[in-house]
Amino acid sequence: MPRLIEILIAGSPSSLMTPQPQARAVPGLGLEGDRYFSGTGTFSPDPRKPDFELTLIESEKIEAFARESGLPFTAALARRNLVTEGVDLNALVGREFQVGEVRVRGIRLCEPCNYLAKVTFPQTLKGLVHKGGLRAQILTEGILRPGDPITIP
Repeated sequence: MPRLIEILIAGSPSSLMTPQPQARAVPGLGLEGDRYFSGTGTFSPDPRKPDFELTLIESEKIEAFARESGLPFTAALARRNLVTEGVDLNALVGREFQVGEVRVRGIRLCEPCNYLAKVTFPQTLKGLVHKGGLRAQILTEGILRPGDPITIP
C-alpha cells in the first residue's frame, strides 16, 4: 500500500531538513514551520503559487540514485517535504489524491535544480531528472503523519 514514510521541513533556506513526527498542511501556505509556509524559501514566489506549497519524492528514487551514483544521498538532502513509498509520483501530475486526511493536487514534476546541485552533489542535476519528485497544491487542511496511506481515486 502506498504510504507516507517521512515528513521533512526546514525553517529557512540555509537550514537542514529535519524529520517531523507530524505536520499541519494548510492550503495556500504549505506545511506549518517550513520555509515556504513563511514565504522565505529560496524560490518562494510573490505572489504565492500553488506549486510551491508541498513537495514529495519517492524513497525508491532516492535509494536508486544513492546506489547508482555511490553518493551518500538521503531524503533530507533531496529537500522535499514528504517522502513516499509505493507510489509513482510522476503519474500524479494533474491529479488529485489523498495523503492521510489531506487532499492534494499534483501540479508538476519537481526537477532537480542548480541550487540542489550546489548544496548537495552536482550529479543530482542529471541523476534525478524526472525522478526528483512532485510539486503539489494542498486542497484541504489537516495533519500529516508518517505511516499515513496515500490513496488515489
